[in-house]
Amino acid sequence: MDTAAVLARIETHVRERELIPPGGDVTCLVSGGADSTCLWHALRALGYRVSALHVDHGLRGAESDEDARFCREQLSAEVVDGRGGQTEEELRRIRYSFATDRLRATGHTASDQVETILFRLATSGAATGIKPKREDGVVRPLLPLWRRETEAYCRAAGLAFHTDSSNDGTKRGLIRREIVPALRRLHPAAEANLLRALEERATLSPALAELLASPEGSKRVDLGSGIQAVREYDRLWLERGPVALGSGEVRWGEWRIDSELGGLKVRAWRAGDRLAGRRKKIQDVFVDAKIPRSDRETWPLVVRGDEVVAVPGIVEAPGVKAERVVGD
Repeated sequence: MDTAAVLARIETHVRERELIPPGGDVTCLVSGGADSTCLWHALRALGYRVSALHVDHGLRGAESDEDARFCREQLSAEVVDGRGGQTEEELRRIRYSFATDRLRATGHTASDQVETILFRLATSGAATGIKPKREDGVVRPLLPLWRRETEAYCRAAGLAFHTDSSNDGTKRGLIRREIVPALRRLHPAAEANLLRALEERATLSPALAELLASPEGSKRVDLGSGIQAVREYDRLWLERGPVALGSGEVRWGEWRIDSELGGLKVRAWRAGDRLAGRRKKIQDVFVDAKIPRSDRETWPLVVRGDEVVAVPGIVEAPGVKAERVVGD
């Protein structure tokens, strides 16, 4: 094990993601396992000012007591009482409830990333993974490393570590024990391929990635610059956001639209739109006018608030001028 090369990979990840300020303070959440022990030692070796915190859930009797003792004596960790949780979600919430006034780091690795991707795919259909930096500021400096590498690092550095016997009984333990080995038999690069798929997805803007990952059948997100992405089940399209009328002519595709009336905007059709003062849906207006479905998402509507005032070329309104200028 080339520990210097491992440290370089960790530092590159930390700097690229701006996880910890150079030479800054960070509190490692440690369990006594190889991952968090590697985290604690590696960040110290890289020159960060490292402290440690161990949350004792007290679920495994003497084994939990031994983990707490190990973290206190070997990693100089502050040990806090984290009893009260039973489910994995409850234990996670308790664990992250401590030291919220400090920058915290966890020892999640690429192996945890693969397990998380598989878990979320199976339970929610969302191909998402562990974030390098959570919204609450918790950071993951070891995501470039595999679990086998943290164990090898500890051995090379002469660091003892514990193995949590309760891991196999968790949902992620099931993935680790049965599903990941089966995937390796299917293809030796299965884990790396799962990571690559996540990395390729991460090149999308966060808003667009959220749109694609959402389990909702219908959703729209703002991409900025007046552009919105809209998904209706398996169909995806882009549309411009509302444009105000009254300050000049609006060009919308093949249409020129103008009005001196105040409070009017031009935007695309949205499911559920109705004509102002009427019960008729815009979808039915399109059907009656024999507008192909492929054209409806880009057809302009003139609206006041949420009410549709005019549908250019189909439904006119006093004070609104609309002209189709094909080829102009």
